Amino acid sequence: MKTVLREMRDVLVSLKLTIVLLVFSMVLVFAATLDQVNLGIWAVQEKYFRSFVIYTQAGKFALPIFPGGYAVGGLLLANLIAAHVYRFAFAWRKSGILLTHLGLIVLLIGELLTGLWQEDFHLRVTEGETKNYAESFRQHELVVIDATNAGYDDVVAIPDALVARKTPVQHAKLPFRLTPKAYYPNSSLHMRPKGTEAVAGDTTPAANTGVGSHVVASPQPVTHRSDERNLPSVVIELVGAAGPLGTYLVSAHLPQAQTFTHEGRTWKIALRLKRAYQPFSLTLLKFSHDRYAGTDIPKNFSSRLRLAAADGSENREVLIYMNNPLRHGGLTFYQAGFENDDRTTVLQVVRNPSWLMPYIACALMTLGLVVQFGVHLFGFVRRRRPAVATATAAAAKPNQSTRPRHPTVPQTA
Repeated sequence: MKTVLREMRDVLVSLKLTIVLLVFSMVLVFAATLDQVNLGIWAVQEKYFRSFVIYTQAGKFALPIFPGGYAVGGLLLANLIAAHVYRFAFAWRKSGILLTHLGLIVLLIGELLTGLWQEDFHLRVTEGETKNYAESFRQHELVVIDATNAGYDDVVAIPDALVARKTPVQHAKLPFRLTPKAYYPNSSLHMRPKGTEAVAGDTTPAANTGVGSHVVASPQPVTHRSDERNLPSVVIELVGAAGPLGTYLVSAHLPQAQTFTHEGRTWKIALRLKRAYQPFSLTLLKFSHDRYAGTDIPKNFSSRLRLAAADGSENREVLIYMNNPLRHGGLTFYQAGFENDDRTTVLQVVRNPSWLMPYIACALMTLGLVVQFGVHLFGFVRRRRPAVATATAAAAKPNQSTRPRHPTVPQTA
């Protein structure tokens, strides 16, 4: 047993493993770059870098073909740590190398935490509009809203991943049960021909209430392109204590929620982008889109907003422009784009608790390289000084010939 463990340790700390993993990393980056044309940046990240194994589809089976980013990065991290524990002895002359490797370790851990924790949203605000939430780029949620009170809405949000399982949902705030009958991650809507219950070839369970009484959803291929969106649709049945309340078609295609009444209360149901509410709001005061004189070349994108906390503790103006984001409440707001004839700003909102780790890693690696260069430079200068002193002393002595001198013989006439 000890022999097996020793062999595993030797493999883990070997330089050969390091080289193999670095080659695997280069292959991953190259393959992901090529496949980005087909899948888009988000799907490429999930398939190649945020996975342990990369699979390919062979008919009905998924075959593993290559280690993913988590596997390669995890082994690199283990290899680096094990090499320092078992092979490297601490010495001041190697302190720069240790700092550089420590920075690399922090960078690998930071990338892992970023993949696990980072959330991306977008915030669209028109001039004069106020919002206290951002929306996801890709994830949706099914919402049932109690809109009886005119002063506020009581919202129950169900993630689309849970709806996709078609599992009945009974929430404590809802007097009815939600039973998904069909879920399409991407879909299109079209009118149902008059006098028919379904379109020929359409296998979607029929909706009989609201929009679904005259509109049908059809599945579409899922897209992974960064410039396209998946628009899901759900056929869902509401069942109360006395029996079914109706079957609704809710879809991301529909801009407005559908309204119904039950037990004397007003309810709304919709499928929308997942929202992240915040304890503060942003009001767009002015969006500026400046161009260079006489051209259409953009010179500046900037958003002047008012940030107001819900508890009144903060109320100030902020300016967001390229390379100058707003960091507030654990979020970072970047200027990302504009719409609506320069009246609507689009901000990218990022939550990443580990955002400082890449900066710390780069600082450690830079410091390590400077220290290591300084150590070698100091050693070189120290070794060179005696040689220079010796050469200088030798040059200062009078020139004495080693040839024997012959006595001068006087010449006679």
